[in-house]
Amino acid sequence: MSSDSSPAKQPDNALRLPLHWLGAVPFAVFVILFLILPTFRIVLGAFQTSDGGFTLENIQGLFTPTILSAYWVSIKISVASALLGCLVGFAVAAAVVLGGLPRGIRGPLLTFSGVASNFAGVPLAFAFLATLGPAGLITLFLQTQFGINLRMLGFNLLSFWGLTITYLFFQIPLMILIITPAIDALKREWREAAQILGATNAQYWRLVAFPILLPSFLGAFALLFANSFGAVATAMALTGSSLNIAPILLFAQIRGDVLGNPHLGYALAFGMIVVTGIANAVYIWLRARSERWLK
Repeated sequence: MSSDSSPAKQPDNALRLPLHWLGAVPFAVFVILFLILPTFRIVLGAFQTSDGGFTLENIQGLFTPTILSAYWVSIKISVASALLGCLVGFAVAAAVVLGGLPRGIRGPLLTFSGVASNFAGVPLAFAFLATLGPAGLITLFLQTQFGINLRMLGFNLLSFWGLTITYLFFQIPLMILIITPAIDALKREWREAAQILGATNAQYWRLVAFPILLPSFLGAFALLFANSFGAVATAMALTGSSLNIAPILLFAQIRGDVLGNPHLGYALAFGMIVVTGIANAVYIWLRARSERWLK
């Protein structure tokens, strides 16, 4: 009887095993169609001529002064927005988790952060133009009520710091989402042990908490850097062609104008993939290191 029943179970198990992966099929199809294949097309196009032949001219074109300057400005904006986003986001998350704020604030804050971290593009650009633009609500309010002219003070929304401030709208919420679990994982026993040994609150943060959170903080910085470096729609909708950054140059090359060069656009996109890929690899490595302590 046992010899007859065992072969019958094998086909049943063989048919049942793929069902465990059925839920991942839509995600796998989405990743292949909208991530892997476009990335492969970009990399391939960066090394092709308009006739389909192999060339390195597109990659060499990345080292022209205009494109190098665009990459440098993009890197500076990404560093500035990532650093400010990390500092402000960390302060907000620490205030919610450890600062004694009402527990009811945490849920709405994380919900808002989840929405705001994905709010970008034309709607975000319009919101900031309507608020801090030359005829924005806050700009006119400060000028009429307090006599403060933001333009006379040197502030211009369509500039380096204007774009950086705009990016902070989604950078700060993203930092809150990333760093809150890490702060939440700090064990109470560590603080109590430090206090028993005579450490002050500042010494606890400097010698215990901050070294533990440092990999998470640096990983979040790398992720925020990649997030802002690849933001195309917001920069294009806000500044147009007035700011020389890599995403705007990329848009100008691939939109099909007479002066456009699609394959140089592929090379620009390939360079952006390399930069963001390095930043994401750093984030993954640092996150793996931080999880050793935070588990």
